[in-house]
Amino acid sequence: PKILNKSLNIVVVLKGTDAFGRAGHLALVRAPRSLPRIIQLPESLGGPQNFVLLSAVLSAFVDELFPGMDVQGAYQFRVTRNSELVVDEEEVENLALALRDELVDRGYRPAVRLEIAHDCPKPIMQTLLQNFGLSENAAYRIDGPVNLNRVIQVYDLLQRPDLKYPPMTPRVFKSPEGIFETAAQNDILLHHPFDSFSTVLDLIREAAIDPNVLAIKQTLYRTGKDSGIVEALIQAARNGKDVTVVVELRARFDEEANLGLADRLQDAGVQVVYGVVGYKTHAKMLLIVRREGRKLRRYVHLGTGNYHSGTARAYTDLSLITADPDIGNDVHLLFQQLSGLAPKMKLKCLLQSPFTLHTGLIKRIERETQLALGGKPGRIIAKMNALNEAQVIRALYAASQAGVQIDLIVRGACTLRPGVEGVSDNIRVRSIVGRFLEHSRVYWFGNNGAPELYCASADWLERNLLRRVETCFPILDTDLARRIYREVLQNYLDDNLNAWELQEDGRYLKCEPAPGQPPHSAQQALMEGL
Repeated sequence: PKILNKSLNIVVVLKGTDAFGRAGHLALVRAPRSLPRIIQLPESLGGPQNFVLLSAVLSAFVDELFPGMDVQGAYQFRVTRNSELVVDEEEVENLALALRDELVDRGYRPAVRLEIAHDCPKPIMQTLLQNFGLSENAAYRIDGPVNLNRVIQVYDLLQRPDLKYPPMTPRVFKSPEGIFETAAQNDILLHHPFDSFSTVLDLIREAAIDPNVLAIKQTLYRTGKDSGIVEALIQAARNGKDVTVVVELRARFDEEANLGLADRLQDAGVQVVYGVVGYKTHAKMLLIVRREGRKLRRYVHLGTGNYHSGTARAYTDLSLITADPDIGNDVHLLFQQLSGLAPKMKLKCLLQSPFTLHTGLIKRIERETQLALGGKPGRIIAKMNALNEAQVIRALYAASQAGVQIDLIVRGACTLRPGVEGVSDNIRVRSIVGRFLEHSRVYWFGNNGAPELYCASADWLERNLLRRVETCFPILDTDLARRIYREVLQNYLDDNLNAWELQEDGRYLKCEPAPGQPPHSAQQALMEGL
Protein backbone atom coordinates (compact mmCIF):
# COMPACT_ATOMS: atom_id res chain seq x y z
CA PRO A 1 0.00 0.00 0.00
CA LYS A 2 1.01 3.63 -0.38
CA ILE A 3 2.47 5.00 2.83
CA LEU A 4 1.49 8.59 3.58
CA ASN A 5 4.23 11.09 4.41
CA LYS A 6 5.17 10.96 8.13
CA SER A 7 2.29 8.64 9.06
CA LEU A 8 2.85 6.21 11.93
CA ASN A 9 2.99 2.58 10.72
CA ILE A 10 3.77 -0.83 12.19
CA VAL A 11 5.49 -3.50 10.09
CA VAL A 12 4.35 -6.90 11.39
CA VAL A 13 6.21 -10.17 10.81
CA LEU A 14 3.73 -13.06 10.55
CA LYS A 15 3.95 -16.84 10.43
CA GLY A 16 1.22 -19.31 9.51
CA THR A 17 -1.56 -19.44 6.92
CA ASP A 18 -4.89 -17.68 6.75
CA ALA A 19 -8.36 -19.04 5.84
CA PHE A 20 -7.50 -18.88 2.12
CA GLY A 21 -4.26 -20.76 2.51
CA ARG A 22 -2.10 -17.66 2.06
CA ALA A 23 1.22 -17.86 3.86
CA GLY A 24 1.96 -15.02 6.25
CA HIS A 25 5.05 -12.90 5.74
CA LEU A 26 4.83 -9.16 6.27
CA ALA A 27 1.84 -6.94 7.02
CA LEU A 28 1.61 -3.16 7.40
CA VAL A 29 -0.68 -1.54 9.95
CA ARG A 30 -1.21 2.20 9.70
CA ALA A 31 -2.12 3.97 12.94
CA PRO A 32 -5.46 5.77 12.56
CA ARG A 33 -4.85 9.51 12.37
CA SER A 34 -7.87 10.06 14.59
CA LEU A 35 -6.15 8.47 17.59
CA PRO A 36 -3.85 10.39 19.98
CA ARG A 37 -0.19 9.38 19.80
CA ILE A 38 0.19 9.75 23.57
CA ILE A 39 -2.40 8.01 25.77
CA GLN A 40 -2.89 8.97 29.40
CA LEU A 41 -3.54 5.91 31.57
CA PRO A 42 -6.51 5.86 33.94
CA GLU A 43 -6.18 5.79 37.74
CA SER A 44 -6.70 2.01 37.78
CA LEU A 45 -3.57 1.51 35.66
CA GLY A 46 -1.10 3.53 37.67
CA GLY A 47 -2.47 7.01 38.01
CA PRO A 48 -2.85 10.14 35.85
CA GLN A 49 0.90 10.72 35.62
CA ASN A 50 1.52 7.62 33.52
CA PHE A 51 1.42 7.68 29.74
CA VAL A 52 1.89 5.17 26.97
CA LEU A 53 2.70 5.64 23.31
CA LEU A 54 0.08 4.59 20.77
CA SER A 55 2.80 2.71 18.87
CA ALA A 56 3.46 0.60 21.99
CA VAL A 57 -0.25 -0.23 22.33
CA LEU A 58 -0.48 -1.24 18.68
CA SER A 59 2.64 -3.40 18.91
CA ALA A 60 1.41 -5.09 22.09
CA PHE A 61 -2.04 -5.97 20.74
CA VAL A 62 -1.35 -6.28 17.01
CA ASP A 63 -1.96 -10.04 17.17
CA GLU A 64 -5.69 -9.28 17.58
CA LEU A 65 -5.69 -7.98 14.02
CA PHE A 66 -4.37 -11.31 12.71
CA PRO A 67 -6.29 -14.09 14.50
CA GLY A 68 -4.83 -17.54 13.98
CA MET A 69 -1.47 -16.16 12.80
CA ASP A 70 1.73 -16.18 14.82
CA VAL A 71 3.11 -12.64 15.23
CA GLN A 72 6.90 -12.90 15.19
CA GLY A 73 7.56 -9.19 15.68
CA ALA A 74 6.09 -5.70 15.30
CA TYR A 75 8.19 -2.60 14.58
CA GLN A 76 7.11 1.02 14.21
CA PHE A 77 8.34 3.13 11.30
CA ARG A 78 7.56 6.24 9.33
CA VAL A 79 8.75 7.52 5.98
CA THR A 80 9.48 11.15 5.20
CA ARG A 81 8.77 12.28 1.67
CA ASN A 82 10.10 15.24 -0.29
CA SER A 83 7.65 18.03 0.50
CA GLU A 84 9.07 20.64 -1.86
CA LEU A 85 6.36 21.85 -4.20
CA VAL A 86 7.67 22.04 -7.76
CA VAL A 87 5.88 24.71 -9.78
CA ASP A 88 7.39 26.42 -12.80
CA GLU A 89 6.01 29.83 -11.90
CA GLU A 90 6.98 31.38 -15.21
CA GLU A 91 5.03 28.75 -17.13
CA VAL A 92 1.79 28.72 -15.15
CA GLU A 93 -0.92 31.31 -15.64
CA ASN A 94 -2.42 30.84 -12.18
CA LEU A 95 -0.04 30.05 -9.33
CA ALA A 96 -2.91 29.32 -6.93
CA LEU A 97 -4.37 26.62 -9.18
CA ALA A 98 -0.96 25.09 -9.82
CA LEU A 99 -0.21 24.88 -6.08
CA ARG A 100 -3.59 23.28 -5.41
CA ASP A 101 -2.74 20.55 -7.91
CA GLU A 102 0.69 20.01 -6.34
CA LEU A 103 -0.70 19.83 -2.80
CA VAL A 104 -2.88 16.87 -3.72
CA ASP A 105 0.21 14.69 -4.29
CA ARG A 106 2.48 16.11 -1.56
CA GLY A 107 1.83 13.20 0.82
CA TYR A 108 3.07 10.64 -1.72
CA ARG A 109 6.09 12.29 -3.26
CA PRO A 110 9.43 10.40 -3.44
CA ALA A 111 10.74 9.17 -0.09
CA VAL A 112 13.89 10.72 1.40
CA ARG A 113 14.17 9.08 4.85
CA LEU A 114 13.05 5.98 6.73
CA GLU A 115 12.83 6.09 10.53
CA ILE A 116 12.35 2.67 12.08
CA ALA A 117 12.45 0.95 15.48
CA HIS A 118 16.01 0.27 16.66
CA ASP A 119 15.37 -3.45 17.13
CA CYS A 120 13.89 -4.11 13.68
CA PRO A 121 15.73 -7.03 11.98
CA LYS A 122 17.93 -5.91 9.11
CA PRO A 123 16.14 -8.01 6.42
CA ILE A 124 12.83 -6.32 7.29
CA MET A 125 14.45 -2.89 7.10
CA GLN A 126 16.04 -3.78 3.76
CA THR A 127 12.63 -4.79 2.39
CA LEU A 128 11.17 -1.41 3.37
CA LEU A 129 14.15 0.49 1.96
CA GLN A 130 13.77 -1.34 -1.34
CA ASN A 131 10.03 -0.63 -1.36
CA PHE A 132 10.64 3.11 -0.90
CA GLY A 133 13.59 3.25 -3.28
CA LEU A 134 16.01 4.34 -0.55
CA SER A 135 19.65 3.46 0.14
CA GLU A 136 20.78 2.17 3.52
CA ASN A 137 22.21 5.52 4.59
CA ALA A 138 18.65 6.94 4.46
CA ALA A 139 17.58 4.66 7.32
CA TYR A 140 17.57 5.94 10.92
CA ARG A 141 17.10 3.46 13.77
CA ILE A 142 15.10 5.10 16.55
CA ASP A 143 15.07 3.96 20.18
CA GLY A 144 11.80 5.58 21.21
CA PRO A 145 8.97 7.35 19.34
CA VAL A 146 9.66 8.00 15.67
CA ASN A 147 8.07 11.44 16.05
CA LEU A 148 9.41 13.20 19.13
CA ASN A 149 7.18 16.21 18.48
CA ARG A 150 4.25 14.15 19.71
CA VAL A 151 5.74 14.00 23.21
CA ILE A 152 4.89 17.68 23.70
CA GLN A 153 1.30 16.54 24.36
CA VAL A 154 2.48 15.31 27.78
CA TYR A 155 3.09 18.93 28.81
CA ASP A 156 -0.56 19.83 28.23
CA LEU A 157 -1.96 16.59 29.69
CA LEU A 158 0.07 16.57 32.89
CA GLN A 159 -1.24 18.73 35.74
CA ARG A 160 2.08 19.43 37.42
CA PRO A 161 2.53 23.20 37.78
CA ASP A 162 5.71 22.59 39.79
CA LEU A 163 7.32 21.17 36.61
CA LYS A 164 6.15 23.94 34.29
CA TYR A 165 7.10 27.51 33.65
CA PRO A 166 4.87 29.84 35.65
CA PRO A 167 2.31 31.64 33.48
CA MET A 168 3.55 34.91 32.01
CA THR A 169 1.22 37.85 31.51
CA PRO A 170 2.62 40.11 28.79
CA ARG A 171 2.60 43.87 29.18
CA VAL A 172 -0.26 45.54 27.34
CA PHE A 173 0.49 48.86 25.66
CA LYS A 174 -1.81 51.55 27.06
CA SER A 175 -3.00 54.28 24.72
CA PRO A 176 -5.98 56.17 26.19
CA GLU A 177 -6.24 58.50 23.21
CA GLY A 178 -5.82 55.74 20.59
CA ILE A 179 -2.87 54.15 18.81
CA PHE A 180 -2.90 56.59 15.87
CA GLU A 181 -2.71 59.63 18.13
CA THR A 182 0.11 58.07 20.15
CA ALA A 183 2.10 56.96 17.09
CA ALA A 184 1.68 60.41 15.53
CA GLN A 185 3.70 61.82 18.44
CA ASN A 186 6.26 59.07 19.09
CA ASP A 187 7.31 55.72 17.63
CA ILE A 188 6.00 52.67 19.50
CA LEU A 189 8.29 49.69 20.13
CA LEU A 190 6.95 46.30 21.20
CA HIS A 191 9.17 43.41 22.34
CA HIS A 192 7.15 40.21 22.00
CA PRO A 193 6.19 38.08 23.86
CA PHE A 194 7.00 40.32 26.83
CA ASP A 195 4.84 43.02 25.20
CA SER A 196 1.48 41.75 24.02
CA PHE A 197 0.90 41.24 20.31
CA SER A 198 -2.66 42.46 20.90
CA THR A 199 -1.44 46.02 20.25
CA VAL A 200 -0.72 45.14 16.60
CA LEU A 201 -4.16 43.55 16.33
CA ASP A 202 -5.73 46.62 17.97
CA LEU A 203 -4.00 48.83 15.40
CA ILE A 204 -5.61 46.95 12.50
CA ARG A 205 -8.99 46.76 14.24
CA GLU A 206 -8.88 50.49 14.93
CA ALA A 207 -8.02 51.12 11.28
CA ALA A 208 -10.89 48.89 10.13
CA ILE A 209 -13.54 51.04 11.84
CA ASP A 210 -11.88 54.47 11.71
CA PRO A 211 -13.80 56.60 9.16
CA ASN A 212 -10.62 58.57 8.44
CA VAL A 213 -8.67 55.48 7.31
CA LEU A 214 -8.74 55.21 3.52
CA ALA A 215 -6.44 52.29 2.75
CA ILE A 216 -4.69 49.36 4.38
CA LYS A 217 -1.90 47.31 2.80
CA GLN A 218 -0.28 44.30 4.44
CA THR A 219 1.97 41.33 3.77
CA LEU A 220 0.93 37.94 5.17
CA TYR A 221 3.38 35.03 5.31
CA ARG A 222 1.99 32.93 8.17
CA THR A 223 -1.12 33.88 10.16
CA GLY A 224 -2.42 30.80 11.99
CA LYS A 225 -5.98 29.53 12.26
CA ASP A 226 -8.83 31.89 13.17
CA SER A 227 -6.58 34.92 12.75
CA GLY A 228 -7.94 38.11 14.28
CA ILE A 229 -5.86 40.08 11.79
CA VAL A 230 -7.59 38.42 8.84
CA GLU A 231 -11.00 39.12 10.40
CA ALA A 232 -10.05 42.79 10.87
CA LEU A 233 -8.90 43.06 7.24
CA ILE A 234 -12.18 41.54 6.05
CA GLN A 235 -14.11 43.97 8.23
CA ALA A 236 -12.08 46.88 6.84
CA ALA A 237 -12.92 45.86 3.27
CA ARG A 238 -16.60 45.54 4.12
CA ASN A 239 -16.44 49.00 5.69
CA GLY A 240 -15.32 50.44 2.37
CA LYS A 241 -11.58 50.68 2.97
CA ASP A 242 -9.23 49.98 0.09
CA VAL A 243 -7.50 46.83 1.38
CA THR A 244 -4.59 45.15 -0.41
CA VAL A 245 -2.92 42.03 0.97
CA VAL A 246 0.20 40.34 -0.36
CA VAL A 247 -0.27 36.66 0.48
CA GLU A 248 2.78 34.43 0.13
CA LEU A 249 1.34 31.20 -1.21
CA ARG A 250 4.72 29.46 -1.02
CA ALA A 251 5.21 29.75 2.76
CA ARG A 252 6.43 26.23 3.37
CA PHE A 253 3.80 23.87 4.84
CA ASP A 254 1.33 26.77 5.01
CA GLU A 255 0.54 26.70 1.28
CA GLU A 256 -2.88 25.13 1.73
CA ALA A 257 -3.84 27.44 4.60
CA ASN A 258 -2.73 30.49 2.63
CA LEU A 259 -4.74 29.41 -0.42
CA GLY A 260 -7.84 29.29 1.76
CA LEU A 261 -6.91 32.61 3.33
CA ALA A 262 -6.55 34.25 -0.08
CA ASP A 263 -9.98 32.95 -1.13
CA ARG A 264 -11.62 34.35 2.03
CA LEU A 265 -10.02 37.75 1.56
CA GLN A 266 -11.00 37.98 -2.09
CA ASP A 267 -14.58 36.98 -1.31
CA ALA A 268 -14.73 39.94 1.09
CA GLY A 269 -13.50 42.39 -1.54
CA VAL A 270 -9.83 42.52 -0.55
CA GLN A 271 -7.37 42.90 -3.40
CA VAL A 272 -5.05 39.90 -3.06
CA VAL A 273 -1.59 39.83 -4.63
CA TYR A 274 0.47 36.65 -4.72
CA GLY A 275 3.87 38.33 -4.64
CA VAL A 276 6.70 38.19 -7.14
CA VAL A 277 7.63 35.24 -9.36
CA GLY A 278 10.86 33.66 -8.11
CA TYR A 279 10.99 35.60 -4.82
CA LYS A 280 9.16 34.66 -1.64
CA THR A 281 7.67 37.71 0.07
CA HIS A 282 8.98 37.28 3.61
CA ALA A 283 8.82 40.95 4.63
CA LYS A 284 6.51 41.89 7.51
CA MET A 285 4.86 45.20 6.62
CA LEU A 286 1.60 46.98 7.35
CA LEU A 287 0.73 50.36 5.84
CA ILE A 288 -2.31 52.43 6.87
CA VAL A 289 -3.24 55.60 5.02
CA ARG A 290 -5.31 58.00 7.14
CA ARG A 291 -6.89 61.36 6.36
CA GLU A 292 -6.01 63.93 9.00
CA GLY A 293 -7.53 67.33 8.23
CA ARG A 294 -6.50 68.28 4.70
CA LYS A 295 -3.53 65.90 4.62
CA LEU A 296 -2.90 62.20 4.28
CA ARG A 297 -0.66 60.50 6.82
CA ARG A 298 0.94 57.07 6.62
CA TYR A 299 1.19 54.81 9.65
CA VAL A 300 3.46 51.78 9.42
CA HIS A 301 4.03 48.59 11.34
CA LEU A 302 7.28 46.73 10.63
CA GLY A 303 8.30 43.55 12.41
CA THR A 304 10.84 40.79 12.67
CA GLY A 305 8.17 38.08 13.02
CA ASN A 306 4.98 36.92 11.35
CA TYR A 307 1.49 38.30 11.84
CA HIS A 308 0.68 35.21 13.86
CA SER A 309 -0.78 35.58 17.36
CA GLY A 310 0.31 32.03 18.30
CA THR A 311 4.00 32.41 17.55
CA ALA A 312 3.91 35.92 19.06
CA ARG A 313 3.37 34.20 22.42
CA ALA A 314 6.26 31.76 21.96
CA TYR A 315 8.81 33.63 19.77
CA THR A 316 10.87 36.68 20.68
CA ASP A 317 10.28 39.38 18.07
CA LEU A 318 10.26 43.15 17.69
CA SER A 319 7.53 45.41 16.34
CA LEU A 320 7.83 49.07 15.36
CA ILE A 321 4.77 51.29 14.86
CA THR A 322 5.72 54.63 13.36
CA ALA A 323 4.33 57.62 11.50
CA ASP A 324 7.77 58.73 10.29
CA PRO A 325 7.14 60.16 6.78
CA ASP A 326 10.35 58.78 5.26
CA ILE A 327 9.74 55.25 6.51
CA GLY A 328 6.10 55.54 5.44
CA ASN A 329 7.10 56.57 1.94
CA ASP A 330 9.62 53.72 1.69
CA VAL A 331 6.95 51.18 2.66
CA HIS A 332 4.54 52.77 0.18
CA LEU A 333 7.14 52.30 -2.59
CA LEU A 334 7.71 48.68 -1.56
CA PHE A 335 4.01 47.93 -1.83
CA GLN A 336 4.04 49.57 -5.26
CA GLN A 337 6.78 47.13 -6.25
CA LEU A 338 4.86 44.14 -4.94
CA SER A 339 1.39 44.98 -6.20
CA GLY A 340 2.29 46.70 -9.45
CA LEU A 341 5.07 46.76 -12.00
CA ALA A 342 7.22 49.48 -10.45
CA PRO A 343 10.94 49.61 -11.33
CA LYS A 344 13.74 49.30 -8.78
CA MET A 345 13.44 52.34 -6.49
CA LYS A 346 15.79 54.22 -4.22
CA LEU A 347 14.61 54.04 -0.63
CA LYS A 348 15.58 56.66 1.92
CA CYS A 349 15.60 54.63 5.15
CA LEU A 350 14.91 50.96 4.53
CA LEU A 351 17.21 48.32 3.12
CA GLN A 352 15.45 45.64 1.09
CA SER A 353 16.17 42.26 -0.37
CA PRO A 354 16.92 41.30 -3.05
CA PHE A 355 18.26 44.76 -4.00
CA THR A 356 20.03 46.75 -1.28
CA LEU A 357 20.13 44.69 1.93
CA HIS A 358 23.02 42.41 0.97
CA THR A 359 25.21 45.22 -0.33
CA GLY A 360 24.12 47.47 2.54
CA LEU A 361 25.27 44.94 5.13
CA ILE A 362 28.64 44.43 3.45
CA LYS A 363 29.09 48.20 3.13
CA ARG A 364 28.51 48.68 6.86
CA ILE A 365 30.81 45.78 7.79
CA GLU A 366 33.52 47.25 5.56
CA ARG A 367 33.01 50.67 7.16
CA GLU A 368 33.80 49.15 10.58
CA THR A 369 36.82 47.48 8.98
CA GLN A 370 38.15 50.81 7.71
CA LEU A 371 37.61 52.40 11.12
CA ALA A 372 39.67 49.65 12.77
CA LEU A 373 42.43 49.94 10.15
CA GLY A 374 42.53 53.67 10.88
CA GLY A 375 43.11 53.06 14.57
CA LYS A 376 39.51 53.73 15.64
CA PRO A 377 37.27 51.24 17.44
CA GLY A 378 35.30 48.97 15.10
CA ARG A 379 32.33 47.18 16.62
CA ILE A 380 29.53 44.94 15.28
CA ILE A 381 26.82 43.14 17.24
CA ALA A 382 24.13 41.18 15.40
CA LYS A 383 21.36 38.80 16.39
CA MET A 384 19.69 36.43 13.92
CA ASN A 385 18.36 32.90 13.47
CA ALA A 386 21.00 31.59 11.08
CA LEU A 387 24.11 32.64 9.13
CA ASN A 388 25.52 31.11 5.94
CA GLU A 389 25.91 33.82 3.26
CA ALA A 390 29.47 33.48 1.95
CA GLN A 391 30.20 37.13 1.05
CA VAL A 392 28.94 38.38 4.42
CA ILE A 393 31.08 35.77 6.21
CA ARG A 394 34.17 36.78 4.20
CA ALA A 395 33.51 40.44 5.07
CA LEU A 396 33.23 39.53 8.76
CA TYR A 397 36.51 37.57 8.59
CA ALA A 398 38.22 40.60 7.01
CA ALA A 399 36.76 42.86 9.70
CA SER A 400 38.03 40.55 12.43
CA GLN A 401 41.51 40.55 10.94
CA ALA A 402 41.44 44.36 10.92
CA GLY A 403 40.62 44.36 14.64
CA VAL A 404 36.85 44.84 14.63
CA GLN A 405 35.26 43.30 17.74
CA ILE A 406 32.28 41.21 16.57
CA ASP A 407 29.61 39.51 18.66
CA LEU A 408 27.04 37.37 16.89
CA ILE A 409 23.97 35.89 18.59
CA VAL A 410 22.92 33.13 16.17
CA ARG A 411 20.19 30.81 17.40
CA GLY A 412 20.62 28.04 14.81
CA ALA A 413 22.90 27.08 11.94
CA CYS A 414 26.10 29.11 11.60
CA THR A 415 28.74 28.32 8.97
CA LEU A 416 31.12 31.02 10.24
CA ARG A 417 33.90 29.61 12.43
CA PRO A 418 34.80 31.94 15.30
CA GLY A 419 38.11 32.08 17.10
CA VAL A 420 40.30 30.79 14.25
CA GLU A 421 43.77 32.20 14.77
CA GLY A 422 44.59 34.87 12.18
CA VAL A 423 41.11 34.66 10.63
CA SER A 424 38.34 35.17 13.19
CA ASP A 425 40.12 35.81 16.49
CA ASN A 426 37.84 38.76 17.21
CA ILE A 427 34.53 37.03 16.47
CA ARG A 428 32.40 35.40 19.15
CA VAL A 429 29.23 33.43 18.38
CA ARG A 430 26.64 32.38 20.93
CA SER A 431 23.20 30.75 20.81
CA ILE A 432 20.46 31.29 23.38
CA VAL A 433 18.13 28.38 24.12
CA GLY A 434 15.44 29.29 26.65
CA ARG A 435 11.72 29.28 27.31
CA PHE A 436 10.95 31.24 24.14
CA LEU A 437 12.25 30.65 20.63
CA GLU A 438 14.71 33.40 19.74
CA HIS A 439 13.48 34.93 16.48
CA SER A 440 14.27 38.66 16.43
CA ARG A 441 16.85 39.99 13.97
CA VAL A 442 18.87 43.02 15.08
CA TYR A 443 22.00 44.48 13.47
CA TRP A 444 24.11 47.09 15.31
CA PHE A 445 27.14 48.91 13.87
CA GLY A 446 29.34 51.14 16.07
CA ASN A 447 29.99 53.72 13.31
CA ASN A 448 32.67 55.60 15.25
CA GLY A 449 30.40 56.69 18.09
CA ALA A 450 27.28 57.33 15.98
CA PRO A 451 25.80 53.83 16.10
CA GLU A 452 23.26 52.52 13.60
CA LEU A 453 20.71 49.93 14.72
CA TYR A 454 18.46 48.01 12.35
CA CYS A 455 15.74 45.42 12.85
CA ALA A 456 14.88 43.06 10.01
CA SER A 457 12.77 40.19 8.74
CA ALA A 458 15.92 38.64 7.23
CA ASP A 459 18.59 36.35 8.59
CA TRP A 460 22.07 36.47 7.09
CA LEU A 461 21.26 33.55 4.81
CA GLU A 462 21.76 33.41 1.06
CA ARG A 463 18.02 32.87 0.49
CA ASN A 464 17.01 35.84 2.66
CA LEU A 465 19.54 38.28 1.29
CA LEU A 466 19.39 37.31 -2.38
CA ARG A 467 16.22 35.37 -3.18
CA ARG A 468 13.47 36.82 -1.01
CA VAL A 469 11.62 40.07 -0.51
CA GLU A 470 12.77 41.25 2.91
CA THR A 471 12.82 44.51 4.86
CA CYS A 472 15.49 45.91 7.16
CA PHE A 473 14.42 49.07 8.98
CA PRO A 474 16.39 51.53 11.11
CA ILE A 475 15.34 52.51 14.61
CA LEU A 476 15.52 56.29 14.32
CA ASP A 477 14.34 57.16 17.83
CA THR A 478 17.54 57.14 19.89
CA ASP A 479 15.74 56.15 23.11
CA LEU A 480 14.16 53.14 21.41
CA ALA A 481 17.50 52.22 19.81
CA ARG A 482 19.13 52.27 23.25
CA ARG A 483 16.29 50.15 24.60
CA ILE A 484 16.81 47.49 21.89
CA TYR A 485 20.56 47.55 22.47
CA ARG A 486 20.00 47.03 26.20
CA GLU A 487 17.22 44.40 25.96
CA VAL A 488 18.19 42.43 22.85
CA LEU A 489 21.95 42.76 22.50
CA GLN A 490 23.73 43.52 25.79
CA ASN A 491 21.21 41.51 27.79
CA TYR A 492 21.81 38.43 25.64
CA LEU A 493 25.57 38.87 25.67
CA ASP A 494 25.39 38.87 29.49
CA ASP A 495 23.39 35.61 29.62
CA ASN A 496 25.35 32.92 31.48
CA LEU A 497 22.54 30.40 32.06
CA ASN A 498 20.93 29.71 28.66
CA ALA A 499 23.79 30.64 26.33
CA TRP A 500 26.00 28.26 24.35
CA GLU A 501 29.30 29.45 22.87
CA LEU A 502 30.33 28.17 19.42
CA GLN A 503 33.92 26.88 19.40
CA GLU A 504 36.47 26.92 16.59
CA ASP A 505 35.88 23.21 15.91
CA GLY A 506 32.08 23.54 15.64
CA ARG A 507 31.24 22.34 19.15
CA TYR A 508 29.02 24.39 21.46
CA LEU A 509 29.95 24.79 25.13
CA LYS A 510 27.37 25.75 27.76
CA CYS A 511 28.05 29.08 29.42
CA GLU A 512 28.19 29.18 33.20
CA PRO A 513 28.59 32.06 35.66
CA ALA A 514 32.21 32.86 36.41
CA PRO A 515 33.33 32.69 40.07
CA GLY A 516 31.65 35.56 41.88
CA GLN A 517 29.47 36.41 38.89
CA PRO A 518 25.70 36.43 39.49
CA PRO A 519 23.60 34.12 37.27
CA HIS A 520 21.80 35.94 34.48
CA SER A 521 19.05 34.68 32.16
CA ALA A 522 18.25 37.18 29.39
CA GLN A 523 14.67 35.98 28.94
CA GLN A 524 14.01 35.90 32.68
CA ALA A 525 15.31 39.46 32.98
CA LEU A 526 12.89 40.57 30.27
CA MET A 527 9.99 38.83 32.02
CA GLU A 528 10.91 40.69 35.19
CA GLY A 529 10.78 44.01 33.36
CA LEU A 530 14.36 44.79 32.34
